[in-house]
Amino acid sequence: MVMLLIGAFYFTFFHDDGKIEKEAAENPQAAEQVDTAPDPHKVDVILERVYLDGEVSEEIKSETIWSMEDFWAGYAAWELVDMTEEQVVFRQDVDDISPLLKSNGYFGISDDGVLSIFNGRPGQSEIIQSFFQLDIQKLESGKRDELVKGIPVKSKQSYEQVIQSFQPYSLKEDASFE
Repeated sequence: MVMLLIGAFYFTFFHDDGKIEKEAAENPQAAEQVDTAPDPHKVDVILERVYLDGEVSEEIKSETIWSMEDFWAGYAAWELVDMTEEQVVFRQDVDDISPLLKSNGYFGISDDGVLSIFNGRPGQSEIIQSFFQLDIQKLESGKRDELVKGIPVKSKQSYEQVIQSFQPYSLKEDASFE
Protein backbone atom coordinates (compact mmCIF):
# COMPACT_ATOMS: atom_id res chain seq x y z
CA MET A 1 0.00 0.00 0.00
CA VAL A 2 2.79 2.40 0.94
CA MET A 3 4.63 1.63 -2.30
CA LEU A 4 1.48 2.45 -4.27
CA LEU A 5 1.19 5.78 -2.49
CA ILE A 6 4.85 6.53 -3.10
CA GLY A 7 4.50 5.66 -6.78
CA ALA A 8 1.38 7.79 -7.16
CA PHE A 9 3.12 10.65 -5.39
CA TYR A 10 6.15 10.40 -7.69
CA PHE A 11 4.13 10.32 -10.89
CA THR A 12 1.89 13.15 -9.74
CA PHE A 13 4.76 15.52 -9.08
CA PHE A 14 7.78 14.38 -11.06
CA HIS A 15 6.59 12.46 -14.11
CA ASP A 16 6.59 14.64 -17.25
CA ASP A 17 5.24 12.13 -19.85
CA GLY A 18 8.16 12.84 -22.17
CA LYS A 19 7.39 16.57 -22.29
CA ILE A 20 11.05 17.58 -22.19
CA GLU A 21 12.06 15.13 -24.90
CA LYS A 22 9.16 16.24 -27.13
CA GLU A 23 10.07 19.92 -26.74
CA ALA A 24 13.72 19.12 -27.51
CA ALA A 25 12.76 17.34 -30.73
CA GLU A 26 10.54 20.24 -31.86
CA ASN A 27 12.93 23.02 -30.89
CA PRO A 28 16.62 22.00 -30.61
CA GLN A 29 17.70 25.50 -29.48
CA ALA A 30 15.27 25.47 -26.57
CA ALA A 31 16.52 22.02 -25.60
CA GLU A 32 19.87 23.51 -24.66
CA GLN A 33 18.14 25.81 -22.17
CA VAL A 34 15.87 23.14 -20.66
CA ASP A 35 16.95 21.81 -17.30
CA THR A 36 16.14 18.10 -17.09
CA ALA A 37 15.89 18.08 -13.29
CA PRO A 38 12.29 17.98 -12.06
CA ASP A 39 10.91 21.10 -10.48
CA PRO A 40 10.82 21.05 -6.69
CA HIS A 41 7.46 20.49 -5.07
CA LYS A 42 6.21 22.14 -1.87
CA VAL A 43 4.09 20.18 0.59
CA ASP A 44 2.88 20.59 4.14
CA VAL A 45 4.18 17.76 6.30
CA ILE A 46 2.06 16.91 9.34
CA LEU A 47 3.85 14.93 12.04
CA GLU A 48 1.51 13.24 14.53
CA ARG A 49 3.04 11.94 17.74
CA VAL A 50 0.88 9.48 19.69
CA TYR A 51 1.86 9.18 23.37
CA LEU A 52 1.18 6.33 25.83
CA ASP A 53 -1.51 8.36 27.56
CA GLY A 54 -3.43 8.73 24.29
CA GLU A 55 -2.48 12.36 23.71
CA VAL A 56 -1.72 13.22 20.07
CA SER A 57 0.43 16.22 19.19
CA GLU A 58 0.73 17.68 15.71
CA GLU A 59 3.62 19.53 14.17
CA ILE A 60 3.12 21.13 10.76
CA LYS A 61 6.12 21.89 8.57
CA SER A 62 6.34 23.20 5.03
CA GLU A 63 8.92 21.34 2.93
CA THR A 64 10.31 21.62 -0.55
CA ILE A 65 10.89 18.21 -2.10
CA TRP A 66 13.89 18.13 -4.41
CA SER A 67 14.42 14.39 -4.29
CA MET A 68 11.81 11.79 -3.35
CA GLU A 69 14.54 9.48 -2.10
CA ASP A 70 15.85 12.12 0.30
CA PHE A 71 12.32 13.06 1.37
CA TRP A 72 11.35 9.46 2.29
CA ALA A 73 14.72 8.88 3.98
CA GLY A 74 14.04 11.86 6.23
CA TYR A 75 10.88 10.18 7.53
CA ALA A 76 12.03 6.55 7.63
CA ALA A 77 11.09 6.23 11.32
CA TRP A 78 7.56 7.50 10.67
CA GLU A 79 4.45 5.69 9.42
CA LEU A 80 2.75 7.20 6.36
CA VAL A 81 -0.92 7.87 7.19
CA ASP A 82 -2.19 10.01 4.32
CA MET A 83 -0.87 11.80 1.28
CA THR A 84 -2.33 14.34 -1.14
CA GLU A 85 -0.76 16.78 -3.57
CA GLU A 86 -0.63 19.45 -0.88
CA GLN A 87 0.20 17.50 2.26
CA VAL A 88 1.75 14.35 3.67
CA VAL A 89 0.73 13.01 7.10
CA PHE A 90 3.08 10.83 9.15
CA ARG A 91 2.46 9.22 12.55
CA GLN A 92 4.87 7.96 15.18
CA ASP A 93 4.12 6.11 18.42
CA VAL A 94 6.13 7.62 21.27
CA ASP A 95 7.08 5.32 24.15
CA ASP A 96 6.58 8.06 26.73
CA ILE A 97 3.85 10.16 28.28
CA SER A 98 2.90 13.47 26.70
CA PRO A 99 4.48 16.80 27.65
CA LEU A 100 1.03 17.93 28.87
CA LEU A 101 0.90 15.09 31.38
CA LYS A 102 4.46 15.71 32.56
CA SER A 103 3.79 19.39 33.19
CA ASN A 104 0.25 19.39 34.55
CA GLY A 105 -1.07 15.84 34.99
CA TYR A 106 -2.31 14.51 38.34
CA PHE A 107 -3.75 11.12 39.21
CA GLY A 108 -6.93 11.41 41.20
CA ILE A 109 -10.33 9.88 41.73
CA SER A 110 -13.42 11.08 39.90
CA ASP A 111 -16.75 11.72 41.61
CA ASP A 112 -17.92 8.26 40.56
CA GLY A 113 -14.80 6.49 41.91
CA VAL A 114 -12.79 6.04 38.71
CA LEU A 115 -8.98 6.32 38.77
CA SER A 116 -8.34 9.24 36.42
CA ILE A 117 -5.71 11.73 35.33
CA PHE A 118 -6.66 15.39 35.63
CA ASN A 119 -5.28 18.45 33.85
CA GLY A 120 -4.31 20.04 37.16
CA ARG A 121 -5.30 19.03 40.67
CA PRO A 122 -8.33 16.75 41.06
CA GLY A 123 -11.62 18.38 41.91
CA GLN A 124 -10.86 21.62 40.11
CA SER A 125 -9.70 20.37 36.72
CA GLU A 126 -10.95 18.42 33.75
CA ILE A 127 -10.30 14.70 33.35
CA ILE A 128 -7.76 13.87 30.64
CA GLN A 129 -7.82 10.07 30.90
CA SER A 130 -9.81 7.50 32.90
CA PHE A 131 -8.67 4.00 33.80
CA PHE A 132 -10.85 1.77 35.97
CA GLN A 133 -13.46 1.84 38.70
CA LEU A 134 -11.93 1.61 42.17
CA ASP A 135 -13.45 -0.36 45.03
CA ILE A 136 -13.57 2.48 47.53
CA GLN A 137 -14.32 0.06 50.41
CA LYS A 138 -11.02 -1.81 49.84
CA LEU A 139 -8.98 1.37 49.31
CA GLU A 140 -6.76 2.28 52.26
CA SER A 141 -7.46 5.73 53.72
CA GLY A 142 -3.90 6.91 52.99
CA LYS A 143 -4.20 5.96 49.32
CA ARG A 144 -7.62 7.61 49.10
CA ASP A 145 -6.18 10.82 50.59
CA GLU A 146 -3.34 10.74 48.03
CA LEU A 147 -5.86 10.51 45.20
CA VAL A 148 -8.02 13.30 46.60
CA LYS A 149 -4.97 15.62 46.84
CA GLY A 150 -3.60 14.43 43.50
CA ILE A 151 -0.52 12.41 42.63
CA PRO A 152 1.68 14.28 40.11
CA VAL A 153 2.62 12.48 36.91
CA LYS A 154 6.22 13.39 36.14
CA SER A 155 7.52 10.47 34.09
CA LYS A 156 6.53 7.32 32.23
CA GLN A 157 7.83 5.30 35.17
CA SER A 158 5.64 7.11 37.73
CA TYR A 159 2.65 6.87 35.35
CA GLU A 160 2.99 3.08 35.09
CA GLN A 161 3.80 2.68 38.80
CA VAL A 162 0.67 4.51 39.98
CA ILE A 163 -1.60 2.54 37.64
CA GLN A 164 -0.07 -0.74 38.84
CA SER A 165 -0.32 0.24 42.51
CA PHE A 166 -4.07 0.88 42.22
CA GLN A 167 -4.84 -2.14 40.01
CA PRO A 168 -5.51 -4.43 43.03
CA TYR A 169 -8.28 -2.03 44.10
CA SER A 170 -10.15 -2.15 40.80
CA LEU A 171 -13.66 -3.55 40.73
CA LYS A 172 -13.68 -6.88 38.93
CA GLU A 173 -16.39 -7.79 36.44
CA ASP A 174 -18.78 -10.43 37.79
CA ALA A 175 -18.10 -13.64 35.83
CA SER A 176 -21.83 -14.52 35.84
CA PHE A 177 -22.53 -11.60 33.48
CA GLU A 178 -20.55 -13.10 30.60
